[in-house]
Amino acid sequence: MTNLFHRIASFGRTGLLRCNRGATAIEYGLIVALIAIAIVGSVTVVANKTGNMWGNVSNAVNNS
Repeated sequence: MTNLFHRIASFGRTGLLRCNRGATAIEYGLIVALIAIAIVGSVTVVANKTGNMWGNVSNAVNNS
């Protein structure tokens, strides 16, 4: 009887550990997703500014 109790108790503890591991994995996944969104946003801004700069250079060369 005590062996059954120990099995049930140990199953509950390992189940909780798995639950925490899953939650941690989800949290890390969300952090990675937010970082990826920030990178895409900043690259888009830099690309637009760079494109405008080269457009200005092209216009200056054509006008001179």
